[in-house]
Amino acid sequence: MILDQLSNAATYFGMHPRLAQGLRFLADNDLRALAVGRHAIDGNNLFALVQDYQTQPREGARWETHRRYFDIQFIVSGEELMGYAPLAGLTTVQEYDAEKDCALHTGEPGHFFRLAAGEFVIFAPQDAHMPGRAIAEPAPTRKVVIKALI
Repeated sequence: MILDQLSNAATYFGMHPRLAQGLRFLADNDLRALAVGRHAIDGNNLFALVQDYQTQPREGARWETHRRYFDIQFIVSGEELMGYAPLAGLTTVQEYDAEKDCALHTGEPGHFFRLAAGEFVIFAPQDAHMPGRAIAEPAPTRKVVIKALI
């Protein structure tokens, strides 16, 4: 897992070409003006999911993991509580669905941090995460999730 501000994105360009391309997309576009939904950057190799939603309480939420894609989650406006836990310490409660590239897990509380506007987090397959949680009360958030094929 990597947590940083978009202003430092160039630091990570050497990690993977699609991560670099995804971070550039975040920096080079007016993310407030993008329509909600999927935006192709490089077909199924790299795409953006623009989301507007209310954050939700942590209670009852599950950890998610992905096998085929890195997640770059960037907060455009608002803020949310984001959870991280190593996959190795969790129990799978919904087996991996290849079509959705997602499995769900339960387990120890992990680590939670505030993700604010202008900040991004990168999750790899071993990084279970719990996005979209409310800090105190549910609040509106705009987020762009970049899915970068590994």
